[in-house]
Amino acid sequence: MLVGRVSSFHRDLKPHQCSESRPHSNSCLTLAQQECIISAMSDLEAPLRPKRKKIWVDYFVQFRWIIVIFVVLPISFTIYFLTYLGDVRSEWKSYKTRQKEHDENVKKVIKRLKQRNPSKDGLVCTARKPWIAVGMRNVDYKRARHFEVDLSAFRNVLEIDKERMIARVEPLVNMGQISRVTVPMNLALAVVAELDDLTVGGLINGYGIEGSSHKYGLFADTVVAYEIILADGTLVRATKDNEYSDLYYAIPWSQGTLGLLVAAEIRLIPIKEYMKLTYKPVVGNLQDLAQAYCDSFAPRDGDQDNEEKVPDFVEGMIYSPTRGVMMTGIYASKEEAKKKGNKINSVGWWYKPWFYQHAETALKKGEFVEFIPTREYYHRHTRCLYWEGKLILPFADQCWFRFLFGWLMPPKVSLLKATQGDAIRNYYHEMHVIQDMLVPLYKVGDALEWVHREMEVYPIWLCPHKLFKLPVKTMIYPEPGFELHRRQGDTQNAQMYTDVGVYYAPGPVLRGEVFDGAEAVRKMENWLIENHGFQPQYAVSELSEKNFWRMFDAGLYEHTRRKYGAVGTFMSVYYKSKKGRKTEKEVQEAEQAHLETAYAEVDQPVD
Repeated sequence: MLVGRVSSFHRDLKPHQCSESRPHSNSCLTLAQQECIISAMSDLEAPLRPKRKKIWVDYFVQFRWIIVIFVVLPISFTIYFLTYLGDVRSEWKSYKTRQKEHDENVKKVIKRLKQRNPSKDGLVCTARKPWIAVGMRNVDYKRARHFEVDLSAFRNVLEIDKERMIARVEPLVNMGQISRVTVPMNLALAVVAELDDLTVGGLINGYGIEGSSHKYGLFADTVVAYEIILADGTLVRATKDNEYSDLYYAIPWSQGTLGLLVAAEIRLIPIKEYMKLTYKPVVGNLQDLAQAYCDSFAPRDGDQDNEEKVPDFVEGMIYSPTRGVMMTGIYASKEEAKKKGNKINSVGWWYKPWFYQHAETALKKGEFVEFIPTREYYHRHTRCLYWEGKLILPFADQCWFRFLFGWLMPPKVSLLKATQGDAIRNYYHEMHVIQDMLVPLYKVGDALEWVHREMEVYPIWLCPHKLFKLPVKTMIYPEPGFELHRRQGDTQNAQMYTDVGVYYAPGPVLRGEVFDGAEAVRKMENWLIENHGFQPQYAVSELSEKNFWRMFDAGLYEHTRRKYGAVGTFMSVYYKSKKGRKTEKEVQEAEQAHLETAYAEVDQPVD
C-alpha cells in the first residue's frame, strides 16, 4: 500500500531536536530529509487503471468555460448586483417595518398550507426551483407533483439584539448579507460559513461549518430558537427548554421535512476588525500531516476550553500526500494590525491571488503571519469556490484574468447547475467528487489515507468541529463513551470531529483513466458508517434507506415527524436526499409506507 510504504520510510528518519509536542514538523526536518520523503512518495506508482475512452461529453466539459465566460459570469454578476440592491433597500427599513412584513408573509404561508387537500394534492414543497439550491445534490424530488409554498420573501435580517447578542433572521438570509450587517458593529455569527451564497435555512436544515466550529460546533448548534410552521399551519417557537424542545433538537439535518422554517434566532459573538492568521507548512506522510493539524488547535494536555491555548479559527489544507499548510487565526484590533512591521493582506479584492494558492506559498517561504480584514477572511473561499474555480475556468487564477475580469467572479452555483443539462450532470456525478466526510478527530489520518487510496483528490480541506453530547440522541451524535477516553480535542460535553472536504476531479480522471464515481461514493459511505462518521446530505448520496439509518439515528426524527403531523405532508429526509428522479407514484408510495408502519427498519449505528 502506497501510504504504508511511505509511513515505514518516514519512521526510519531521525529528525534532530524535534519536540514531542510537534513531531515531524517542517522545522524539525532537514531539507534533504524532506526531499527524501517527497522523492519516495513520487516514486511509488499509483494503482493501475485502464485508460478511459473519451466521449462527446468530455469535450463539452473541457470547453464549458466558453459558456461560463459569456453567459454564466455576466448573468451571475447581474444577479449579485440586483440582490445587493434589494438587501440595501431592506436595510433601509426599520426593524419594526421588517417585522410587520414578516408577520404578513407568515400569514400568507399559513393560509396557503390550509388550502391543501391531503387526499388530492401532493406533498408540501417550497416553490424554489430545483437548480437554485447551492448544494450539488440534485433536487430531483421536485420533479414529482407537489404542493408549492412560496418562501421567497423571507430574506430579511429582522433584528440585531446587542443586549441578548442574538440575530433574528429569515431563512433566505445568506452569509454575505448578514456579515455585511454585523461586522461593522464588531459582531458576527458564532459560525459564519465561508461562501457568500449559503443561506441560514440551508445551514440549519442541512449542514454548516466554519473554522470557528472547534469552539462553537456546527451552525445549527449556535441557533437559540426556531420559528416553524407545522403541517397543520400552526406557528411555533422551538427552543431547547420549552415545550417544543424535541422539535428544536430534531430540526438540524432534517432537510426541512418537519415544518417550514420562517425565522431563527442565532447567537452573536464580539469580534475585532482583523484576523491575525498564521500559516504553518508541514511536510511528512499523511499521518504526520493529520497530527500537525490536530496539534494546531487541540492542546495535548486536554485543556481544550482554555481560550489562551485554542485559536479563534482553524483550517488545514492538504496539497499532496506529503505537503500541507495549517492555518490558525486570532482576532486582532485595528491598532494591532497597523503596527509597524505587520503585514495587512486584503484578500477580498478581485485581483488578489486565490486564497488556497496564497496559502500554498507557505510551503516555499516557510511559516509567516499576516493580518486580514475580518469580513474578507470569513469569505476567503468565495471567489474561487474553494478550488473548484480552477476546473470551471482553468485560466481564472492567472494574473491577467484576475485583474481584468476577477470582479465577475464567482459564477453562481445555481447558474452552473442550470446550464449543465442531464448529460453533464451525470458526468460530474461519475467524474467529480464534492463530498464532506465528518470523522472523529483521531481518525483524520486514516480518512486522509482512505481518500488518497480510493480517490486521489487534492487539495483536501480540513476543518474541525465539536459534536456535542446532548440531552437527547439526534440524527448525528458522538461515539458512545467518548468522554471516557479523553482523546486529543475532546471535552466532557463534546467530541471533536473534523470535516474532511474532498472537492475536485480525482487523480484517475485527470490522468484519463477509468473511474467509477458512484462506486467510490458507496465505498466512502460504508467507510463512514464503519468509523462512526457522517455524510452531509447536500452532496450526492448513494446510500440505501437501510444504510442511511445506519449512518444517522432515526429515533427522535421519526418521533417528531409523527407528533407534529409531518408524515404525509412533508417528504421524509431519506427520500428527499435519495439520488435520482422521483415520480409522483414513488413519492406517494414512500409516504404511505411511513403512514402504515410504526417505524421503518432501522439498524443500530455501528460503534
